[in-house]
Order: sequence, then C-alpha cells, then structure tokens
Amino acid sequence: MARIKGAVTTRKRRNAVLKLAKGYWGGKSRLFKTVKEAVYKSGQYAYISRRLKKRDFRRLWITRISAACKSNGMNYSTFINGLKKANIGLNRKMLSEIAINDAKGFKTLCEQAKAAV
Repeated sequence: MARIKGAVTTRKRRNAVLKLAKGYWGGKSRLFKTVKEAVYKSGQYAYISRRLKKRDFRRLWITRISAACKSNGMNYSTFINGLKKANIGLNRKMLSEIAINDAKGFKTLCEQAKAAV
C-alpha cells in the first residue's frame, strides 16, 4: 500500500492562517509560528470588541438623550422613568435619533414623561 503524505493538507492549513495575517507587520505576516499567535490574539480582540461596541453605543445614546433632556428642563432618569410610566416603548437608539433630528418631537416626549411622573 502506498504511503500518504500530509504536505498538501498542511500547506493548505498554513496558507489559510497566513492569509488571515495579511497586512500584519514583520514576522507576524510571514513566520508561521508567529502568525498563529498574532491571528489567535487578533481573534480575541475582535471578539471582545464586538461586545465593547454595544456598551460604547449605549453610553453614547444615553449621553445624547441626557443632553436633550437637560435642554428641556429634565434629567435623564426622570425622563426614562416617565416614559416607562407613560407606556412609551422607544429604545435608547431611537430616542437619541429623535433628540438629534427632531427637537420638537423630543420636546413632546419630555412633556408626556413629565405628565406621567
């Protein structure tokens, strides 16, 4: 029986990993051992950053809503509490978009929140 060599499979696997490291600086894009470490680490950073991105956007939306509330004579916590009591189910992303693009609409929301509290 003929002996089967694994060179083709090994090269394919290595080239796949090297392709992921394209654009990395120095040995991190050429030396397989270093490439493996760099690709693994970049995968970890990407995974973490996908979660951090959600936090960062929520923080940004809350800051925008808070600034719009202050210009309407209210603070953020009473505004959100008033919206919940008034059964207005808008998420923070939409509230921040309304605060930026539609000042009159946001003022109406503030008035409804004040009335509910």
